[in-house]
Amino acid sequence: MILIISNNNERTTTEITKWLSIMDKKFIRVHEDEVFEIKVDNKKIFIESSRNKFFLDEITSVWYRRGGLRFIHLKYENISINEHMNEVQHWLYDYVIKTLESKKHINKESNSDVNKLLVLEQAQKFGLEVPIYFLAENTKDVHLHNTIIKTIAGNPILDNIDQQSDGIMYTTVINKKEKNNFFITFFQEKIEKDFEIRSFYLNGKIWSMAIFSQNDEQTKTDFRKYNLKKPNRNVRYNLPVEIEHKIQLLMKALDLNCGSLDFIKSGNKYYFLEVNTIGQFLGLSLTCNYNLEKEIADYL
Repeated sequence: MILIISNNNERTTTEITKWLSIMDKKFIRVHEDEVFEIKVDNKKIFIESSRNKFFLDEITSVWYRRGGLRFIHLKYENISINEHMNEVQHWLYDYVIKTLESKKHINKESNSDVNKLLVLEQAQKFGLEVPIYFLAENTKDVHLHNTIIKTIAGNPILDNIDQQSDGIMYTTVINKKEKNNFFITFFQEKIEKDFEIRSFYLNGKIWSMAIFSQNDEQTKTDFRKYNLKKPNRNVRYNLPVEIEHKIQLLMKALDLNCGSLDFIKSGNKYYFLEVNTIGQFLGLSLTCNYNLEKEIADYL
């Protein structure tokens, strides 16, 4: 039995489950609004929600996509007993999650959020080129027009930022200095690029796509500012063997067996930017005819 942990309407998950259905493989899809209770039957642990029920020992592989397992937290009137039972429940839930993560898996809930600063340090350790970066709480020493600002925390979406729509924090070039100090922020050297590269990694295999975003002012700094009227040209691309080898070393060091990685090609150099453990890859798969959905289904 395959266990998939995802969000309710996550499109990528749906595409993989279609392949699993075609392959006649049994799977359980857990949604983020499910709450489970841990139970025991004939000395075997199983967890159950209003929608799903499964024994731990019947799960053969796990794909952590998004969300996470949520458990009913029992409370007791006696304060001392409640404190003790909180600890007991914590370790029981921890046992369930770690047992599932010990099985054949793609990604793990416990390390789905990687620390960008640690990732960049590891990337440099394995010989990947990384644009010069620094942390600062003001723009006093920032070189205008040659420095970009990015978030440390992945790619956050700010819900209902203007009461009408969500907001995305894009990569931005610093064109003016701020008068006041602000919270410590991530700054990075702006690299003049030939093109960008999005790579998908799964258990040692790598599939890449070149994104010609620099030809459009709208997407020049951040290709996620999609120009729907005039989309960027995207084509299959093969990274040099030595770069792929360094990616494999990096992912193993980070204990990640799946993820999307971003690079910039500039002259003869390939600059590593970041890794997203649960990044989108359907566009890459469709554009380059990689059929990554089946690759994931086959592995599971």
